[in-house]
Formats: sequence, structure tokens, C-alpha cells
Amino acid sequence: MKNEKYLSDISEIKNMMNKSSRFISLSGLSGILAGVYALIGAWFAYRTIYFDNATMGSYQTLVISYEAVVKLFIIAASVIILSIITGLVLSVRKANKANEKLWNPTSKRLLINFLIPLATGGFFILFLIEKEMLSIIAPLMLIFYGLACLNASKYTFGDVRYLGITLILLGLLSTWFLGYGLLFWALGFGVCHIVYGSLMYFKYDR
Repeated sequence: MKNEKYLSDISEIKNMMNKSSRFISLSGLSGILAGVYALIGAWFAYRTIYFDNATMGSYQTLVISYEAVVKLFIIAASVIILSIITGLVLSVRKANKANEKLWNPTSKRLLINFLIPLATGGFFILFLIEKEMLSIIAPLMLIFYGLACLNASKYTFGDVRYLGITLILLGLLSTWFLGYGLLFWALGFGVCHIVYGSLMYFKYDR
């Protein structure tokens, strides 16, 4: 009986240490919805690129006008803003159910480690847009976002690490197939988010 009590105490201590060192209010459902937003955004981007009078050229040699770039930027910004708002709302709801604080030292470390690669990539991509080097933007978005997930994964669920690695690999593969950037973007930000979000939802949220 004493051994069972000791094992129970050790398990409880490990659980408490894990909660204090990892942000566990991250919602898998937010990942699913972020993937859905990304797929919808990819559809609007596809229409902008291939059905817009402001663009011309074949699939591999497409020339995108400044007007089309602005539209694509608005689409991408809308997807990001919707994903962030959804993630915050669902994380707050999950934290309230568990009687935990959303904003704590662990969530601060998570946010800082996530934003450093993401902000670096964002500024780099803005410089590339200014230089009209548009062909590698989609691969770099996947790579830097994957690095952000990988960097932040040690402060939350380990599944985020594998999501980051998957996105980095997709980004690197996308550099080999530059004419198919939108397809890889939809696969990475859309399909991968839905798959990993579903795994996290059924593994942790239910």
C-alpha cells in the first residue's frame, strides 16, 4: 500500500511539474480552424493570381502585379488575424475550464520563443516583397513558421514540434518546386494544421 501511495505521489508531482513548465491551454480546435482559414485564404489567393486581370504569364513564369500582391497581403493578414483571435478565444475558454491562468511565466516564454523566428521571417519576407523577389516567399513562410513552432514546442505540447518539422520540410521541398508555392502553402498551413490540430484535440482536449 505504501509503495502505491509513493507511486501516486510521484505521478502527481510529475504532473504538477509538467503543468508548471508547459503551456497546456493550447487548443487543438484552434489548429483545426486555423487550417480551415488557411485553405479558404488559399482559394482566394488562387483566384487572385490566376483569374485576376492584373496577372499574366504561365504557371511557372507568372508575373504578379503590385495590385495582386496587395490583395495577397490582405488575404494572408486576414488569415493570420482570424487564426490568432480564434486561438486566444479557445485557449482562454480551455484555461477557464481548467481553472488556470492563461497569462503566466510559461505562456510568456512560449510567446517570446514563437515570435522571435516568426518576426524575423516576417521582416525578411517584407524586404523580399520590396525587392520584388516573390518566388521564394511561400517557401520562406513555411520555413520560418516551422522554426517558430519548433522553437516554442519545448514550452507546450510535443506535437507542436512535429508540426514545425513537417512545415520546415515542406518549405524546403517547396524551394525545389517554386512554381507550386501556393499548393505547398495550402498543404502546410491548411492540411497540416487540420491534421495536427485534430490529433491534439482528440489527444488532449476530449
